[in-house]
Amino acid sequence: MAGSPAPSDTREQVRFYLLDHETPLGKAIDVALLVLNLVFIAVFVAETYPVADGTAALLWRAEVAIAAVFLVEYGLRLYGARNRAAEFLNAYTMVDLLAVLPTVVIVAFPVSAVGVNIGFLRVLRVIRVLRFYRFTDDAEFFFGTIDDNTLRATKLLLTVLVIFFITAGLFYSVEHRHNPGVATFGDAFYYTVVTITTVGFGDIVPVTAAGRWVTVGGIIAGIILIPWQAGKIVREWRSREKISVTCPNCGLSYHDPDASHCKACGHVIYQEYDSRQ
Repeated sequence: MAGSPAPSDTREQVRFYLLDHETPLGKAIDVALLVLNLVFIAVFVAETYPVADGTAALLWRAEVAIAAVFLVEYGLRLYGARNRAAEFLNAYTMVDLLAVLPTVVIVAFPVSAVGVNIGFLRVLRVIRVLRFYRFTDDAEFFFGTIDDNTLRATKLLLTVLVIFFITAGLFYSVEHRHNPGVATFGDAFYYTVVTITTVGFGDIVPVTAAGRWVTVGGIIAGIILIPWQAGKIVREWRSREKISVTCPNCGLSYHDPDASHCKACGHVIYQEYDSRQ
């Protein structure tokens, strides 16, 4: 774990440095993976814009190189895991694999994947943004430890951006060949933001059935996930002044600092209270 002495066993060392946030090497790995993930996303977005052949080739080489790094990281996580089956089935690990799968398939099967790349593989690329959730798995970061409220706020902001990005990526993938208003990812992102926020200027509208369903899915995801994450922050903020004591009779947790009885069942509870206050 972070802050512990690095173990001597190779597998344990691999696992340690992939989780560590405090040693110089652990911090360097954290920062490098974060930067590479940002570049990985930027490459996906840049590829939706008209660029010169040389720039397109450079973007493709960058994508392949970063995908190779992430593929190595994926292998190392499985290698260093104490329970490899559990690690393989871990949601973050599966996202790691799916994020690089399109690039790996295109490199491995360049001829057969050309047609697939336009459809399924390009749609699959949008989940690259989900890799950022791995960085919010706990409150420890390469720059230090943040409090729970800040971590929840970070996850809320990330959830909003993920919903926008994935909806925009899916919308672009299904609409750009048929909709003159969706020429780039930027057009799709603009449409997604004004639609999910219910502004709805109407200058861009879906022209395909798939585009309509993507829009519906994005709106539903926003309605469900954003209040859910925001609710966690509100509940934590409202319980900051509460004392973490559980009633032995009904099991209600968190009571007022000066409470002597459970407000749910009236059972006597014991709490220390500073009489000087």
